[in-house]
Amino acid sequence: MTSSARYQDKKKVLFLCTHNSVRSQIAEGLLRAMHGDRYEAYSAGFGAASVDPRAVLVMKETGIDISGQRSKSIEEFQGTIFDLAVTVCDRAKQACPICSTQLELPTKSPKARVVIHRSFEDPALASGSEEEQLNVFRQVRDEMIDWISQTFGISSIFTRPASWPGIPPHR
Repeated sequence: MTSSARYQDKKKVLFLCTHNSVRSQIAEGLLRAMHGDRYEAYSAGFGAASVDPRAVLVMKETGIDISGQRSKSIEEFQGTIFDLAVTVCDRAKQACPICSTQLELPTKSPKARVVIHRSFEDPALASGSEEEQLNVFRQVRDEMIDWISQTFGISSIFTRPASWPGIPPHR
């Protein structure tokens, strides 16, 4: 079995945060760059804003270009079914009933087979000099790199059979 055949059916992952301007944008770019052979990465917010240029800058430092990504409202994904939705901030978790795991219920909101929460600090709230603010963005980016490696990497629980109930394992 070839590697490309093994990952033919990519899992669809939606990262959610408040404004889709920093954390969910970074997560989308990281998952696409690190494990795009196995996952389709998307991001959205409960209210779209512009992508924070500091997020673009700190991602560029790692060789990942997210300058082409745009902020999206969760409403753009109405009716879409994702394999996994990840809330990356506490406000998104509180609003997460908008992302239903009840696939059979009619709704205009996106649906996900599984919803998980992993909160990251909001670097957009950082104070101090420009460099101090960028360091907070870098810290959050690095935490996300580690989390995405552990969560979505080859040895993660999400790549083993039966890890997502109702979702066939990668072949």
